[in-house]
Amino acid sequence: MNSNMALFGARKLGAALVTLLLALTAAFALGHLSGDPVYNILGPLAEREQITQMQQELGLDKPLVEQYTTYLGDTVRGELGDSLQYFRSNSELIRSRLPQSLQLLGVAMLLAILIGVPLGTLAAVKEGTWWDRAASTVALLGQSVPVFWLGLMLILIFAVRLRLLPSGQSGGIDHLVLPAITLSLLPLAHIARLTRASMAEVLAEPYIDAARARGLSARRVVGWHALRNAALPVLTVTALQTGVLLSGAVAVEYVYSWPGLGTLALEAVQFRDFTLAQAVVIVGAVTFVLLNLLVDLLYVVVDPRLRT
Repeated sequence: MNSNMALFGARKLGAALVTLLLALTAAFALGHLSGDPVYNILGPLAEREQITQMQQELGLDKPLVEQYTTYLGDTVRGELGDSLQYFRSNSELIRSRLPQSLQLLGVAMLLAILIGVPLGTLAAVKEGTWWDRAASTVALLGQSVPVFWLGLMLILIFAVRLRLLPSGQSGGIDHLVLPAITLSLLPLAHIARLTRASMAEVLAEPYIDAARARGLSARRVVGWHALRNAALPVLTVTALQTGVLLSGAVAVEYVYSWPGLGTLALEAVQFRDFTLAQAVVIVGAVTFVLLNLLVDLLYVVVDPRLRT
């Protein structure tokens, strides 16, 4: 069993490394396909000597293959270059904004899981009732409403009209409420829908009928036997939605003026700071790959069949 688990872990780690390499390559390609950053920085009236000097400073005068290998080596060492806008290390800028993004992301995903899983479970247990229809309506609205529109509406209602919560910026817990609710709606809808579908399929299995025939309580049948076996796809979609939130947070952070990675990435794009934008993409790609690797390894814990 140990050798099988080691082989399983090695295969997943290899797949994660290949995915990460492809993501880093895509980030490098997008940074170079977006146009010559030297012309974007200096403008069309720059003299040839200025252009040549800046190309040398940025290393853009070297062959593309050499630039790519240098880029991979620097990334492995954790060297993400310097910002063309702030004249500071990109790693330092990301570290200064990362705690705010992780705080918002963590609270949003916690809300999505704590509401989405019970909502989907209740809809599956009461399939065909108004509970099921209500949960399906919430999931449909969550997948349909644009996050930026929802954020503006929540600000209008709770900050402008009712004056109950602040409209933006970071601060205390009250500053976190509206952004977290806005960001959690989409993953909440996905988690609720998948939990409902997965639970409905598991509840129709013969071993569930056997558990009920043995006189087990409904809470134990649903909460232990059914939910545990329905957890694998829910774990997958939770990890995927966490990665999606890394990109979806850009709109939410912009609406609420939240000083996180999303706002930093937007500022980099507006200024055409390709080194900073590339560094943010790298951090997002590494985070996404690590999350998926963690979920793959958790499969072994949740499903004993994978250990053999």
